[in-house]
Amino acid sequence: MSFRDLHYADRPLLLPNAWDVGSALGFVAAGFPAVGTTSFGVNASTGRPDAEGASREATVALIRALATLPVYVTADIEDGYSNEPLAVAEFVAGLAADGVNLEDSAGGRLVDPAIPSAKIAAIKRAAPDVFVNARIDSYWFHEDDRVPAVLERAKAYADAGADGIFVPGATDPATLEELATAIPLPLNVLVVPGLTLDDLQALGVRRVSTGSLPYRVAIDAAVDAAEAVRDGRAVPTATSYAESQRRLLEFARDADARPASG
Repeated sequence: MSFRDLHYADRPLLLPNAWDVGSALGFVAAGFPAVGTTSFGVNASTGRPDAEGASREATVALIRALATLPVYVTADIEDGYSNEPLAVAEFVAGLAADGVNLEDSAGGRLVDPAIPSAKIAAIKRAAPDVFVNARIDSYWFHEDDRVPAVLERAKAYADAGADGIFVPGATDPATLEELATAIPLPLNVLVVPGLTLDDLQALGVRRVSTGSLPYRVAIDAAVDAAEAVRDGRAVPTATSYAESQRRLLEFARDADARPASG
């Protein structure tokens, strides 16, 4: 089953988003068929705020590191790190990812849909097999967050060659159903509290991303573990050191066995 096929399976594709090799290995060990990256987590791991274009080099390094994993890997590339469609296309073509998320905002504001449309078209010309998930940030930034406006952007991106539409921040069931019915591509949303995968499937959603949720939960869990020791509470259970080390040794062995590129 291809990465594209996963969007048309019996249940929505649940895509966990990793911020480093260790988190990706954990998701693979849990049996997920595909892993994405999270620009928030990648930026945070280097001490940078999200959505400022600072994740480029860290994302490139992470995607290259994950290339040996036996799962599909898709990259959150923010807005493509450039306003030039050809530069974005060349970047994606050289990334060796199975898919990318490309957002239609910059600096916390929506951009003219013609800008991401041009980038999408250029990517599909340069790397036709890459699954381009076009992200519409209307609900995320509460800007022009009306169904007709979102559908207009979705049509522009679909016409440009996008393979999926991602609408983070959309949570109302009636809105999700309306979007899924009207958009001819797989609809991707973030985890919606109170709605299960089955609930989202019934609304027509085809892909559910965890986004930065695992990263933020991991930080909270790390703090809780330290506080438990300090406060004399029971220490939480965790994957053993031996198992974590085994995963890393296996990963390093596979990486060393991979032929050098170029």
